[in-house]
Amino acid sequence: MYETPLTALVLSGGGARAAYQVGVLRALARMRHQALGPVARLRNPFGVICGTSAGAINAAALASQADRFEATVELIAKVWQNFSADQVYRADSLGVIRSGAHWLTMLSVGWIIARWRRARPRSLLDNRPLAELLERMVPLERLPMMFEQRQLHAFAVTASSYTTGEHYTFYDSGPRIEPWERSQRVALPGRLTQTHLLASSAIPFVFPAAAIEVGGQPGWFGDGSMRQTAPLSPAVHLGAQRLLIIGAGRMQEPTGRQVATVAYPNLAQIAGHAMASIFLDALAVDIERMKRINRTLALLPESALADTPLRPLEALVISPSQRLDDIAARHLGALPAPVRALLRGVGVGGQGEQARGSALASYLLFEAPYTQELMALGEADTEARRDEVLRFFGWDGLAPGRRRAQPADPDISLP
Repeated sequence: MYETPLTALVLSGGGARAAYQVGVLRALARMRHQALGPVARLRNPFGVICGTSAGAINAAALASQADRFEATVELIAKVWQNFSADQVYRADSLGVIRSGAHWLTMLSVGWIIARWRRARPRSLLDNRPLAELLERMVPLERLPMMFEQRQLHAFAVTASSYTTGEHYTFYDSGPRIEPWERSQRVALPGRLTQTHLLASSAIPFVFPAAAIEVGGQPGWFGDGSMRQTAPLSPAVHLGAQRLLIIGAGRMQEPTGRQVATVAYPNLAQIAGHAMASIFLDALAVDIERMKRINRTLALLPESALADTPLRPLEALVISPSQRLDDIAARHLGALPAPVRALLRGVGVGGQGEQARGSALASYLLFEAPYTQELMALGEADTEARRDEVLRFFGWDGLAPGRRRAQPADPDISLP
């Protein structure tokens, strides 16, 4: 059984930055076990789990094994602790030449050669190793059992359609939940597969699009962070009453303007800026929107509240307290030599304060030294807010071996 009130876990995108999420979840699982003791193993803290991009992969692993939350967090942590880029994309010389070098050559020389050779490079990197990792790491075939056992209320991942230009939320649930539709946003119920995860995590230009059939028609889908104007919407539509949101940067980073250079920006700097817009900005804006709505609803009398479908949402946001770009700059040397050579062609290079293009690299640095530091930061940031976390979940004041009486499962109503 999942804990009540119905709580959603919202995991954002960000490529290798998603290692931070695992550190947060690890600290959370530890706090929960300390508060509830062995009882913690009996209930899943998140009845709704939503993920985007790399966050969709972490979310899917948790959702498909919702009946063993603590063990699954440790399993995911073990993967991220020992990560290497070749588990996500071809990082060997031949693989890089076949994908990235070929792709950059076509950009520089032109498509005449591509037509002549009938070559169609699809992405900077070949992510077929990720498909193999997902088969081992994410047993999505267990989802129906999780719903049947009421360990999970609903699970959703997002992806963007290159074919129609719309943003999709693919979801599955125990009780029937009517699909919703907004401007350029569509929700589609059904069984989720590893292909949905590959689509959701297909960083534009970097990884190839994935083919998903929608309404009997084939379509090509890419990263779920693209055109995601309302990242919190799926969790709300799926019935969540409170949200734990784990970001991947910006919202709680140190303030202040950084000027690394006044030279004309290279391709890596521009790409890093574009990635931040895709992966980070929409979530921050949506959280600000939620807070404004909460403040407005708090001012309304009871009679007015009864006439609006809007309802206040309790939310806890945990995001990095340090700039992940700066952490990435310290670990550029951990990238495989062929990948470093490829990225050097667009302006990534150097080390430490002299590093260039670290923002772009921060999404591709699937290497243990970097992911371990992000996980440690996630744990430290969560521990620093221990009292707030315990209050949010209602775990404060609970000694090991004691269990607070759980209210009956709520009557879930759609917004």
